[in-house]
Amino acid sequence: MADGAKQLVRWLDELGRISDESGKLTRTFLSPAMRRANDRVAQWMRAAGLTVREDAVGNLIGRIEAASCRAGSLTPPGLTEVARTSRRGRRPGPTTTKTLLLGSHLDTVRDAGKFDGALGVLLPIVALAELKRRGVALPFAVEVLGFSEEEGVRFASAYLGSKGYAGKLTAADLARRDADGVSVREVIGSWRRGAPAAFLSRAAPSAPRRQQLLGYLEIHIEQGPVLEREKLAVGVVSAIAGQSRFQLTWTGRAGHAGTTPMALRRDALAAAAEFAVGVEALARRTRGLVATIGALSVAPGAANVIPGEVTHTLDVRHADDRARRRARMALGRRATQNAARRPVARAWRRTQENGAVRCAPLLTARLARSAKSVQGRAPSLVSGAGHDGMVISALTPVAMLFVRCRAGLSHHPDEFAAPADLAVALAVVVDFLERLARDNSP
Repeated sequence: MADGAKQLVRWLDELGRISDESGKLTRTFLSPAMRRANDRVAQWMRAAGLTVREDAVGNLIGRIEAASCRAGSLTPPGLTEVARTSRRGRRPGPTTTKTLLLGSHLDTVRDAGKFDGALGVLLPIVALAELKRRGVALPFAVEVLGFSEEEGVRFASAYLGSKGYAGKLTAADLARRDADGVSVREVIGSWRRGAPAAFLSRAAPSAPRRQQLLGYLEIHIEQGPVLEREKLAVGVVSAIAGQSRFQLTWTGRAGHAGTTPMALRRDALAAAAEFAVGVEALARRTRGLVATIGALSVAPGAANVIPGEVTHTLDVRHADDRARRRARMALGRRATQNAARRPVARAWRRTQENGAVRCAPLLTARLARSAKSVQGRAPSLVSGAGHDGMVISALTPVAMLFVRCRAGLSHHPDEFAAPADLAVALAVVVDFLERLARDNSP
C-alpha cells in the first residue's frame, strides 16, 4: 500500500492548497474554491475509472458500476434483486445491483487542516484504483461522495451537502442566509448556472432509496487522542454522539463602569460567565458528556461600560440521547435560575439537533475484521464529532473508520496523519471491500 499512500499524500497536499483565503485553508459551501476543488477531485475520479457528476447542491459523486458476472468471477446474490421464475415458468428478469457509498466532505472550517473531510473522499478513490490494479471485480456498484458542506461555516448550519443528497433539505434550510445576505437557495441557483457542462449533463437523480443501497462507509481522522494513546493507526467507530446546539442571549442593562454600584448592576456578562462555569461543572461530573460555549459576543463592548447584552453558543453532545436530553434540561433550569438571581432576561434558541447514531453492527463487524487482519487489533471508539454519516444513516446502514491524528488535533493547520497510518487505513478499506465482495459471492 506504500505507493497508494504516497499518491494519497500528494492529493491531500494539492487539495490543501485550494482555498478561498490566501495563506490559510478555507473552503466553504459552494465558494469559488469549492468549484476548483470539485474540478480537481473529479479529474482524479475519472483517472481511477469512475464516472462523475454533481447533484443539485454541489455534491461531487464518482461512480463505478458493478462488474459483469463472468464464469468463475464474483456474482452478487444477496446484493441483487432478482425477478424469480414465476409459476408459469418464465425466465428470471434482469438483476439490479445495490450500491455501496464511500465518502466524506470537501468543505473546511476557517484556517483548517488538510485531512478533515478530504481524507474520506480521496482514500476511497485510491482504494478503488488498487482493486482495479489487482483485477478484483466487485459485485456491487460503488459511489464515492464528496459532500459540498458539512462544517456549517457559511450558513451556520451543518450537513447541507449530505442533507441535499438524502433529500432532507427543508424550506428553512434553503431560506438561511450568509453574512452577505445571500440565501442557500440563491447560492445553489448560482452554482448550477456556473457548473461545467460535463457536470450538468449528468445531473444527479433524486435521493437513492434504502433498498438500492448496501451501506455507507466514512473514513475520517479521529480528531481525538485515543488511537495515539493506544499506539494504533486505525479504530472502528461504534457510535456518533448526538448533538444539541443553542444560541443564548442574556439581556441586562448597560451602565457606567465607574459610577454604577455593584449591588445595582444587571451585568449580562456576569450572568453568562456564571452559566459557563455551570456548563463545565455539569459536563465534568456526567460520564460521556461534553459541553462547550465556543463563541461569545458582548455589547456594547467597551472597557468602561457594564455589558448590557451577551450572546453565546452552547454545544452539548453525548452518545446516549437520553443523557444528552437530561443535560439539556438541567442546563435550561440553571440558565433560568441564573437569570432570575441577577436579574437579567434570558432567551434560549435551539439552532441544531442531531440524535446519536449507532453504527450498523454487521457492517461495523466486517470493518473490524479487516482492521484486525491489517493491524492485529480493532479498538472501538465513539465519535464525539458529528459527521455526514449521521444524515446518511436515514438512508442506509453506516460504518466509520478512524485514522490516528497527531496529538488528536483537528480543525487546525497543524492537523496531521502520518503516511504510514494512511497506508494502514488504505489496506483496511481494500480488505473490507474484498471481504464484502466475497461475503456476497455464491
